[in-house]
Amino acid sequence: MAQGLECRVEQAARLDRFLAERFDLSRAQARRLIADGLVEVNGRPVAKGAALTPGDRVRVAPFDRPEDQAVIPMDHPTVVELARGEGWVMVNKPAGMAVHPLRPDETDTLLNAIACRYPQVQGVGEAGLRSGVAHRLDVETSGVVAVALSPEIWAAFREAFRSHAARKTYRALVHGRPAETGRETMPLRVVRHRPAHVAVGHGKGERACRLSWRARRHFTHAAELEIDLETGFLHQVRVMMAHLGHPLLGDRRYGRADDQAPRSMLHAASLELCGAQAACEPPSDYIQTLDRLAAGSGC
Repeated sequence: MAQGLECRVEQAARLDRFLAERFDLSRAQARRLIADGLVEVNGRPVAKGAALTPGDRVRVAPFDRPEDQAVIPMDHPTVVELARGEGWVMVNKPAGMAVHPLRPDETDTLLNAIACRYPQVQGVGEAGLRSGVAHRLDVETSGVVAVALSPEIWAAFREAFRSHAARKTYRALVHGRPAETGRETMPLRVVRHRPAHVAVGHGKGERACRLSWRARRHFTHAAELEIDLETGFLHQVRVMMAHLGHPLLGDRRYGRADDQAPRSMLHAASLELCGAQAACEPPSDYIQTLDRLAAGSGC
């Protein structure tokens, strides 16, 4: 538990940056304090992007530091183990499940299941509610996730993702008739948080993102693609395919609101990094949607 703080601002700064520097937090952790209502400026709650000016009084209530928070062990039979080795485990994340908790009382995430089966994950890597997490999938995306069970493996996994040494292959159902093969690079940036929204275009925080694809099968007005993700960015496949005119079936944020797919039809089919590897078939909702396309009933 970190002690509260009350102080006077000496130099102009963004509130989240001020908190991050004062408490040795990440910017995301600082924004979480603000979102949880633990921060006041001049006696009033503030927004995460608030600007501080000299003379402002900042008050922060006592809070649990992220690394001091433990993940509540809670097994979930739907989280299926695919492979494991010295210091790591790979599992099949169900669609609709978050990778890790955002609050200490959350118990319905993949990491809760990992903590139940492998208690040693607690405190690994970023620790706290992100213990052992080296990469993520969107909540709606199913498929392979690797979790580190030791600090050494966590560092190796993170470096593999940072240097683009990890091989990530997805299966996706998309609208339209894309080319048989393709490779694209686009500048992506987060333009909104909570809910997150990513856009193509140059601006603050942009990152050059790349993917390639091969068509597995074409239907009348849709296709199934195998996609190699050469970089990793929030919502990357969904945003890039939508920008190309081929949004994912069921993607109501970047695609069409009127199709009948139950979710964004994206599945992380295989992952290979640092000698660890695993693969898994898509879940039943994906297969059922694929069957409807094959039967010509549309989506």
